[in-house]
Amino acid sequence: MPADYNGRWEMVSNENFEEYMKALDIDFATRKIAVHLTQTKVFVQNGDKFETNTLSTFRNYEVNFTVGEEFEEHTKGLDNRQVQTLVVWDGDNLVCTQKGEKANRGWKHWIEGDKLHLELTCGDTVCHQVFKKK
Repeated sequence: MPADYNGRWEMVSNENFEEYMKALDIDFATRKIAVHLTQTKVFVQNGDKFETNTLSTFRNYEVNFTVGEEFEEHTKGLDNRQVQTLVVWDGDNLVCTQKGEKANRGWKHWIEGDKLHLELTCGDTVCHQVFKKK
């Protein structure tokens, strides 16, 4: 059985987020607001089926997926692009690739103790976020 991601996770660190948003061509004003926000991630996991919400005072983002099944994702509220998204297990890590306008785009989640790590990638830019389980 893969790792259990269920729960509510509160952000404790957010490294290189503005550079990541620049790589996605997110406008200046949005970047200046978003870089100061504290996010909360909420995961509801049932085996390989995930309901995920990223919550903040500025915007919320929901994406639901089944591991191993590619789907079309509209990143509305983020960078407003259509991407083909595929999430797979790599051991206990969730690894996502997103095909679209931006090369080498995706993310990886993993858990260490009571911390959820998220590595966001676009091109050569990497952002590392850490969340603590509540």
